[in-house]
Amino acid sequence: MHGDGLTIAVYPGSFDPITLGHLDIIERGSRLFSQVIVAVLANPSKTPLFSVAQRVRQIEQATAHLPNVEVDSFDGLTVAYARQRQARVILRGLRVLSDFEYELQMAHTNRSLAPEIETVFLTTTTEYSFLSSSVVKEIARFGGSIDHLVPPSLVAEIKQCFQPHLSAT
Repeated sequence: MHGDGLTIAVYPGSFDPITLGHLDIIERGSRLFSQVIVAVLANPSKTPLFSVAQRVRQIEQATAHLPNVEVDSFDGLTVAYARQRQARVILRGLRVLSDFEYELQMAHTNRSLAPEIETVFLTTTTEYSFLSSSVVKEIARFGGSIDHLVPPSLVAEIKQCFQPHLSAT
């Protein structure tokens, strides 16, 4: 803890696009920590659906009701970004057991690089345990309903990517 009692958490991810599962973790994190910084990772090895700037805007819209949530972007190591932002916590969501092995490995790696920063895992709410950005993109690609998977402000924008001939009216 900082001397002032404030605990800043960084919730890193690609959020391409942000899902209701991500939003659930952000909302719950915002109740646990003084500030949550949702940090969009600019990953050069991935070809995203949305640009970093678009994803930041989408997350800002989806989290507008949470006064202690900030949205930012970064590249490089998460722990370096967390240090730069004076965060004491890296927040991560766990959906299924298969997530755990990778996340545990990352947590140990991050601790070896920055022992002063803790990784805190929140398990997703059961209704979102299957949900990932990849699942959303796959459903949208084949014209399925994504209304129950992503923030309402994002539905038309995602559909537009896969069905550009449909006007977003």
